[in-house]
Amino acid sequence: MHKVALIGAGRIGHIHARNAALHPRLELAGVVDAIEASAQALAGEWNTAVATLEAVLADPSIRGVIIASSTDTHLDYSLRAAAAGKTIFCEKPVDQNYARARGAAKALAGANMLLAFNRRFDPNFQALKARLDSGAIGSIESLQITSNDPSPPPPSYVAISGGLFKDMAIHDFDMARWLLGEEPVEVYAAGSCLVDPVIGELGDVDTARTVLKTASGKLCVISNSRRSGFGYDQRIEAFASKGMVRADNVLENTTQVWSEAGVASDRLQNFFLDRYAEAYRREMDHFADMLDGTPAMVGYVDGVAALALAEAATESMKSGAPVRL
Repeated sequence: MHKVALIGAGRIGHIHARNAALHPRLELAGVVDAIEASAQALAGEWNTAVATLEAVLADPSIRGVIIASSTDTHLDYSLRAAAAGKTIFCEKPVDQNYARARGAAKALAGANMLLAFNRRFDPNFQALKARLDSGAIGSIESLQITSNDPSPPPPSYVAISGGLFKDMAIHDFDMARWLLGEEPVEVYAAGSCLVDPVIGELGDVDTARTVLKTASGKLCVISNSRRSGFGYDQRIEAFASKGMVRADNVLENTTQVWSEAGVASDRLQNFFLDRYAEAYRREMDHFADMLDGTPAMVGYVDGVAALALAEAATESMKSGAPVRL
């Protein structure tokens, strides 16, 4: 059993607390949160202690920390955890500023750090990756990644999110890098505010299209919207020299009704915590493997690379021109 502590008792902290507390190789040894009542409530739910960050970092029996606090704390807490010799599981993004994140390379590049790009752990996307790697459909040439939320988040969230590219599309930038097997060198992005005018008033967009191009010419088109109107829309199509492999949406269930009117199936899963529940569990399992000595599958360097793409997309959208990396 490896003792771990959770930093951040918000929505995603609740998911990680549950997965850590129920994991056969992990012991949730403490919960840290700036809001004491939140920490007490979550700690009570899993029969563990409320702790301070200082106490967690100073305790040699706590080998790992799960950083699920607000984005503006991710980098600082990761640096402090690395200095204390902890194995780190940090939510994305590593920071909202590329230059600041890259400046932590000396301290974090060698750390045993998992950056929580949970979609790499989704069984559907892992199966797609395995098909590509097998060479069954030849060499990959282009990708179409679709990622649409069911409905827009509240303005209070948008105001501190870092914007659509750093908050939402950053997952897709990481998926593009992972599946293409090659770094994008050019980014072109266009965005509009078509869903909620308040998002535009906050200086953000709610609809975007981004094109990534690698040095060898591979292309990826990423489609993002804060509102699908029909559920949590998560699809990937990979086009290769001998065919195409596709990972489709996940439905509430597989039941279908066949009649003269046609075939009707159930709705798409409507919330990211449902759609990626298995990915979050597999992510925690990988964290346990890291505590056993396995290197992180996705880490600090990947986080910085995705952040670079997010900043390039923002720059491209504002200028109307492609950005070279």
